[in-house]
Amino acid sequence: MSFTTISVIGLGYIGLPTAAAFASRQKQVVGVDINQHAVETINKGEIHIVEPDLDKVVKTAVEGGYLRASTTPVVADAYLIAVPTPFKGEHEPDMAYVEAAAKSIAPVLKKGALVILESTSPVGATEQMAQWLAEARPDLTFPQQAGEQADINVAYCPER
Repeated sequence: MSFTTISVIGLGYIGLPTAAAFASRQKQVVGVDINQHAVETINKGEIHIVEPDLDKVVKTAVEGGYLRASTTPVVADAYLIAVPTPFKGEHEPDMAYVEAAAKSIAPVLKKGALVILESTSPVGATEQMAQWLAEARPDLTFPQQAGEQADINVAYCPER
């Protein structure tokens, strides 16, 4: 598998450093966030979070043409979903951000893409994400349907 373009969904304390790390390795990265201010700040080569030395990496990546941000998902070879999973009332995980992220990338998924969930998530979260993707894209196959022969690959990555 070769990934030329990577899209990181969620440009907070996990997503932005990860996007910048990929871009620093000269991968084409599009970071996606619902926060217009964050998108505009990143596209100026600046950062909206506090992370030592990240500002230098982002500036270099943006100036080099390897990193840009958008509020709209784009076609990519790999997607890294790095959105929050806060708790609801009775300490139940709130998967709404993961669901929204999955549904936002579903229209731009192409055969051969990899979707990675990078979030503190409960057991079964990756399978649930894959199910949301499958429901949104019945024209593609997913691991729960086709195993290793699936059109879309799905993975989980524990935080940092």
